[in-house]
Amino acid sequence: MGVMSQSTDSFDPRRFRSTVPFYARHRLAYPDALIVRVAEFVGLKPGDAVMDLGCGPGLLAVPMARLGFRVTGIDPEPDMVAACGAAADEAGVTIDLRQASSFDLPKDIGPFRLVTMGRSFHWMDREATLATLDALVTADGALALFHDDHPATVENAWRRVLRDIAGHHGRNEASHLREARKARFRTHEALLMDSKFPRLAGLSEFIRRPVTADEILGLGFSLSTTSPERLGEKAASFEADLRKALAELSPDGRFTEIAEVSALVARRA
Repeated sequence: MGVMSQSTDSFDPRRFRSTVPFYARHRLAYPDALIVRVAEFVGLKPGDAVMDLGCGPGLLAVPMARLGFRVTGIDPEPDMVAACGAAADEAGVTIDLRQASSFDLPKDIGPFRLVTMGRSFHWMDREATLATLDALVTADGALALFHDDHPATVENAWRRVLRDIAGHHGRNEASHLREARKARFRTHEALLMDSKFPRLAGLSEFIRRPVTADEILGLGFSLSTTSPERLGEKAASFEADLRKALAELSPDGRFTEIAEVSALVARRA
């Protein structure tokens, strides 16, 4: 997991506002089996407090609440908070939702046995966030960073097509992607080893699922770097170019996704 840290100056709390309709539908979900394994690894019991930092539409918060934990969901985007609330209502669970971020966490929360972050840690000032979480996580608590990786197998060729088309339409201009190419960045693992949560363990589950061209387009629009807002007037040409390239790759419109969905669990020494 190698990415940059974001500073307060570059933080845009509404970066994902136009991705909301696409995020829950087209981002890869976290397998229930992986979430259960993380909860068991940490030793969580029903009623334990969990914070999902950068909760988005509830891809972690809702399953955690289904397992009987007291979940607090934090996200800076008000439409994401609303989407998480709607997902919680649909699932019949209760989540304490707050519009906030790692830069301005509410003062009246915690302590937590577990803090989860799903594809969100790289948007934070990581070192400052870890220092803040030290005061919010119990002595026997942990952090869990959820992520997904896609092996370089022919089934995932459509991801290269999406990346290339996105790059043509400006994705490579994104500041966090430019920084990640530089040699001076530190991985999540390296930063955690220097924090109050240096004991690391990795858990993962592999998934294979069919995907369609519509779903691949939706995935593209769910990314902050190719969101409808960021693309602006390029959105239509992005869609046309992507659909054309995908049709050339698979004339029958059938694609497969193979991914490793992982959780990096960090505990105190």
